[in-house]
Amino acid sequence: MELVKVGNNTYYIKNATNIGVYKIDDKNVYLIDTGNDECAGKKILKLINDERWNIKGIINTHSNADHIGGNRVIQSRTNCVILANNIEKALTEFPILEPSFLYGGYPFKNIQNKFLLAKSSSVISIENNLPNGLEYFPLKGHFFDMIGIKTSDNVYFLADSLFSEETITKYHIFFIYDVKEYINTLNYLKTLKGNIYIPSHAEITNDITHLIELNLNKINEIIDKIYNILKKAKTFEEILKYIFDEYNLTINENQYVLVGSTIKSYLSYMIDQNKITYEFKDNKMIWESII
Repeated sequence: MELVKVGNNTYYIKNATNIGVYKIDDKNVYLIDTGNDECAGKKILKLINDERWNIKGIINTHSNADHIGGNRVIQSRTNCVILANNIEKALTEFPILEPSFLYGGYPFKNIQNKFLLAKSSSVISIENNLPNGLEYFPLKGHFFDMIGIKTSDNVYFLADSLFSEETITKYHIFFIYDVKEYINTLNYLKTLKGNIYIPSHAEITNDITHLIELNLNKINEIIDKIYNILKKAKTFEEILKYIFDEYNLTINENQYVLVGSTIKSYLSYMIDQNKITYEFKDNKMIWESII
């Protein structure tokens, strides 16, 4: 991990999940997310302690395990406040809800892992509790009530609203809860006028135009692929296999729940857009394109 200054009061910790740091005065800081696990939390603590700063609070952009994984250890050692938004607050307090939601039932042992199940922490609502110099704004789509953070240095922390070109090229399909809202968010990002943008899983940049288009294009590509494959009726499992085969991906427990849930979100979006339909036949749910 490396602490990088990007504004008078704004820093970020370069990491697999980029972490925001904002100085509210000479000695005290707020974090934006805490990484994947306790190990990440301890490394963050060391970096902050090396600067002789105190962690007064944590802002969680959303409740995915790789954004709240360091919460508990940091909170237990600093007694800091943790802020989150609406549904994200509930999932951060009760993280068993994430693998349960993704799987659609009680999560079996192998998906109760650090990538899908963080440790719980004590959280209050972000509403009316942000320190001066910080603003939050909605970034729905990737998860229920995800937010971004703007600092007084005109630096935008964009959470998981944008994925890197490397991620898109390697994995092709990234987790989305609500495809319509995700597309709306990508279009909203075009209106931002920031000095620096920091996505959680991409390099910092002063221009996100290209990244927005990459993400939009991949969504439209997947919609087209699903539409075309459903010109011949298929079950959900057949659709899922097609996506993995098409992109030369290898399925495992984590990918099954993450990509599987995402494919269901695409199907919901396409139903609502009157692109596909379904029927129940031989006790199977069959999906098909509307030609």
